[in-house]
Amino acid sequence: MSSRWERSPRSNKRVVVTGLGVVSPLGLTAEETWKNALAGMSGVSSITKFDASAYDTKIAGEVKNFNPDQWIEKKEQKKMDIFIHYSLACAKMALDMAKLQITDELSPRAGSYIGVGMGGLPNIEEQHKKMIERGPSRISPFFIPAVITNLASGQVSITHNLKGPNFAITSACASGVHAIGEAYNALRSGTCDVMIAGGSEATVCPMAIGGFGAMKALSTRNDEPARASRPWDKDRDGFVLGEGAAVFCLETLEHAEKRGANIICEITGYGYSSDANHFTTPAPEGEGGRRSMEMALRDAGLTPNQIQYVNAHATSTPVGDGLESFAIQKLFADHCNKLWVSGTKSMTGHLLGAAGALESAFCILALRDQIVPPTINLENPSEDCKLDYVPNQARTGSITHTLNNSFGFGGTNGTLIFSKLI
Repeated sequence: MSSRWERSPRSNKRVVVTGLGVVSPLGLTAEETWKNALAGMSGVSSITKFDASAYDTKIAGEVKNFNPDQWIEKKEQKKMDIFIHYSLACAKMALDMAKLQITDELSPRAGSYIGVGMGGLPNIEEQHKKMIERGPSRISPFFIPAVITNLASGQVSITHNLKGPNFAITSACASGVHAIGEAYNALRSGTCDVMIAGGSEATVCPMAIGGFGAMKALSTRNDEPARASRPWDKDRDGFVLGEGAAVFCLETLEHAEKRGANIICEITGYGYSSDANHFTTPAPEGEGGRRSMEMALRDAGLTPNQIQYVNAHATSTPVGDGLESFAIQKLFADHCNKLWVSGTKSMTGHLLGAAGALESAFCILALRDQIVPPTINLENPSEDCKLDYVPNQARTGSITHTLNNSFGFGGTNGTLIFSKLI
């Protein structure tokens, strides 16, 4: 094997996934979300969380029918913004699937990293309105702990007695991937035996829709919500804002095997880089994303031709999709003819800080079930997009290694590789 792809010497303990929980525009569990993704269903519809009639964009990928009573005591709910509700629900689902109890003995070696991009923006709006209309005395005493990003991880830690490392990763739309990647590092270094990691976001609210709209970043295909998010299509006109969370129970292989856990897959590679180019526009030729993918492959000790499936960042923006495609083409070279690439934001919208976590769930479930989700709404690929994007229908095949990309404002990039346990 070429030295370029030799496994990183820092790699030590192996890290596996034993549980996952998902709340998304496609469903309130991992299995419901996965079923609807494989069916090519769209979770995008007209905004119901506020009156969007005055906005250029009137559509979003909202979570539907989520009931926090199922997960959080009523008296505690008012102390948290919605993104924390989602985190707690998904963490509980992940631990339940893993059949793992955090004992007092395990607690100091179990931690939590949750990636969050924007925090409690809806609550900030609500409390600001109260202050303006009724004065500062009407601000909730729970306002600050309800909205700061690290309270997603903090509340998970408190609820489940996780006394190991506990903090938020905030790196825009790469937050979820970076949180999982840093949890992977904590496990393989021997710092922890268990990590609860993922991403959460809930910013379908006036300021987010208005702010991204002012940047001309959002799709305005309001008359056809389900067809608005269309990665790589020549008629793409911007991303669709989504919300939700995905959280995973990660363990060292040694710990999981010792307790007889059901292992879903292994995390084998993690890469990260910076474009150092522009605060919103990716680097020319997507070279920052390419370096992130290359680092993840080198970390995993894999060559490009060993990857079968890429879940791309693929936001449905005119510039970003083409640059990511170019980066994939350049890195994977002739193997591109055999590579499957899909953009699941076509179904979910863009979950910002939670996007990479949800898309990691899709990579993990693709390994489990040997099927990859489609890119819907791909009718006429643009000239700068030349890969096999699994258009409109899920596809079965032999899948051993999957790769997930997430890129964010500020030029931050993250890549994870998930593999069948061998």
